[in-house]
Amino acid sequence: MATPGRGLAKGLAVTLRTMTRRSHTAHYPEAQPALPPRSRGVIALFEENCTVCMLCARECPDWCIYIDSHKETVPPAAPGGRERSRNVLDRFAIDFALCMYCGICIEVCPFDALFWSPEFEYATEDIRELTHERDKLREWMWTVPAPPALDPAAEEPKEVAAARKAVEKAATEASS
Repeated sequence: MATPGRGLAKGLAVTLRTMTRRSHTAHYPEAQPALPPRSRGVIALFEENCTVCMLCARECPDWCIYIDSHKETVPPAAPGGRERSRNVLDRFAIDFALCMYCGICIEVCPFDALFWSPEFEYATEDIRELTHERDKLREWMWTVPAPPALDPAAEEPKEVAAARKAVEKAATEASS
């Protein structure tokens, strides 16, 4: 059978223990917080990898990614070949006022053009300034931490092994 007031006594004991300890205050602007590795700050863009496939914009549940592009004709790589057309990125913007930081756009990008950056200091007083264009997203790309080191005990990926064998084969054929 429960003693009346036992829960109240436990609650007061916790309060008294907490009252006797010194509080820890983080002096944020002067002292930067230690962020966990691979923390989610903002989305950064590696523009060279973007092929304007529009997957990120289509899969975004908030529709906060804006992409504009145009087609450009590329001359043939070899004589007698045909001209190719490719998409050229004109605008890539993310409205962080709408973004819910789910990371779906980063996951669906087949060309590794989007990454999580640990930057988090981009607050503004005007909500219209939270739409960041590709130049700002490009600046954040350089703050993306390197991926964790590979496990030395892991087996070599099949793609790397195939490429290494092809290079070795070409080198032996060139030397003979």
